[in-house]
Amino acid sequence: MFFMGTYTPRLDDKGRLFLPAKFRDRLAEGLVVTQGQENCLVVWPTDVFMEEAQRARATPMTVKSAREYARILFAGADEGSLDKQGRIGIPAPLRDYAGLDKDVVVIGVMDRIEIWDPARWREYSTGAQVKFAELDEEPSSN
Repeated sequence: MFFMGTYTPRLDDKGRLFLPAKFRDRLAEGLVVTQGQENCLVVWPTDVFMEEAQRARATPMTVKSAREYARILFAGADEGSLDKQGRIGIPAPLRDYAGLDKDVVVIGVMDRIEIWDPARWREYSTGAQVKFAELDEEPSSN
């Protein structure tokens, strides 16, 4: 199952977020929330996070970019699970990193979910839309 779509739930006063109902079954076995690129948060099903961790582990720690990636991936990671209402708790340091307050944007991105500050998402999405519109591949030479 791929995560897909864009949703606009709200964080409650305790930093909890209702995830879209269609995402919940895939996260029933557990999840990991961590820092993502471009100051968003990433919610991984636990098994997918473990696959990502194995990829990070397979890269020698003598490679500077591998050390940096592993540090950010794991230092901000928080294991969790859905509560009975389908919410996840987002720790304050992660909310601060992503600039999250009340309103958020939740997007499905294949094997993960991203959580964005709405203004940051609009800015990022606008730039990405322009690049997407300009995509042009050369015909295959086969």
